[in-house]
Amino acid sequence: MKVVLQRVTSAQVLVDGRSVGKIGKGFLLLIGASDGDTEETAGRMADKICRLRIFADADGKTNLSLADVGGEILAVSQFTLYADCRKGNRPGFTGAGAPDHAREIYKKMVQRCRSHVDNVQEGIFGADMEVRLVNDGPFTLILDSTELGIA
Repeated sequence: MKVVLQRVTSAQVLVDGRSVGKIGKGFLLLIGASDGDTEETAGRMADKICRLRIFADADGKTNLSLADVGGEILAVSQFTLYADCRKGNRPGFTGAGAPDHAREIYKKMVQRCRSHVDNVQEGIFGADMEVRLVNDGPFTLILDSTELGIA
């Protein structure tokens, strides 16, 4: 599982010009799943993300978690995180999970995030989405379950 986490002051996702998810301060999560990912992988990734201390405390140090600041999450599925650009100029996506499996893993991760955070919004899995955000920092992290020893 791969996740691009962007700390934001606001984010929104639109489908066909209609807002389907909108948050204030928190995390925009771009989530990609592979066929090797499991419900356990999704849960552990969600736990890790929701416990990250990347918000500033009173001293300006990144010591506060999403819960500490009353932050929110906007989750967006993104199979393109599994793009393979090693050969040629057209990316391959064979590393991305099959749609039904990826949808299930994505949903499990969102569900687990809801156990940590009061407001978790979503895009629409598989839809053509427009994502708008205001980066805070910018502070962007790339998390890979394999590299984190979670897979």
